[in-house]
Amino acid sequence: MLANCFRLGTNLFPVWSVLVALIALWWPSAFLWFGKDAITVGLGVILLGMGLTLSVDDFLRVLKYPKAVGIGVVLQFIIMPVLGWGIGYLFDLPKGLAVGLILVSCCPGGTASNVVVFLARADVALSVSMTAISTLLAVVLTPLLTEFYAGQYVPVDAWAMLKSIFFVVILPIATGVTLNRFFSKVAKQVSVYSPFVSVLFIILIVGFVMAANRDRILENIGILTAAVALLHIGGFSLGYLLAKLAGFDASVCRTASIEVGMQNSGLGSALAIKHFGNLPMAVTPCALSAVTHCILGSFLAFLWNKKK
Repeated sequence: MLANCFRLGTNLFPVWSVLVALIALWWPSAFLWFGKDAITVGLGVILLGMGLTLSVDDFLRVLKYPKAVGIGVVLQFIIMPVLGWGIGYLFDLPKGLAVGLILVSCCPGGTASNVVVFLARADVALSVSMTAISTLLAVVLTPLLTEFYAGQYVPVDAWAMLKSIFFVVILPIATGVTLNRFFSKVAKQVSVYSPFVSVLFIILIVGFVMAANRDRILENIGILTAAVALLHIGGFSLGYLLAKLAGFDASVCRTASIEVGMQNSGLGSALAIKHFGNLPMAVTPCALSAVTHCILGSFLAFLWNKKK
């Protein structure tokens, strides 16, 4: 009974994201207590929970289904960074917004994508593998891609960013996978609740970033919303289309669409705060991204859930 309640709370993640964003803009003090340092801790908890649900087989699945896993990962790190840079250039975004948009577009798939894939009746196992592989690759690719696309706006220390991602991403996931390997019974019991805990920390991160940057967000709400929405709409659409052109069935196409369209916005927020502190606006696209991709992903899941 309790597990079902937590599962329902997890599946309502998009609703919590929207509510938290609205509350943070209306009543910032409700989330300002969370603090910048807590974002890193929160990400660690989220990725530890992700690791508890993973096994070595999830990483080895890429060897069994290289084309299916590979297409999602390749699209993730090609389509989204190009879209982020192109939209920033097309909209002539201010430096901070452009850098933030590029940064979140260079992040790996978000853990929330696995929930949305489940709701969309797509391939959950494939989604988990895509997220796991893209998260590992992000240690190297996110800093390099950010430096390549955002370097025209501001100097980017790719090496410092790589070290940050390693400690924030790899260590928690590796710990979770290890615990799952040697203490599988305990890990299985904890993993029932870890998705809900992950959702809780994600919305706290979103709430804090939205609250801390309330005035800047409201001042640029029009162009900011348009740019972030276009980024994710492009990711969902091109992810599905290119997977379809590659000859995959509907289940894989849906999975690729969701994996490409949904980013790890929490990681983007943490990196923006740590490495682009001189650009206060850089974190705002990351926060808005978390809300936007959940709304769009949930809408697609609702449509696809009605189809076979």
